[in-house]
Amino acid sequence: MGTSIKDILDGNSFAEPEEIRIIKNYVFEHFQSECGVSVSSQSIIIKVSSSALAGTLRMYLQDLQKKCKTDKKLVIRIGR
Repeated sequence: MGTSIKDILDGNSFAEPEEIRIIKNYVFEHFQSECGVSVSSQSIIIKVSSSALAGTLRMYLQDLQKKCKTDKKLVIRIGR
């Protein structure tokens, strides 16, 4: 019989990408708020809980892009 999924995934360590950690820490340090971050091939989506935070964070997108050292498009979404 074949190998189980547990055997395949057991040796792998899955860590979140560096961009996610940088963005979450930045938002928490500067705005004392949690955010969700997802990375796709062409963009990084930052999900925040309020429109006020989204509007304020929009002014810091260039700074965030430099800190992440990425050329992906940063997108801000409002929601839970």
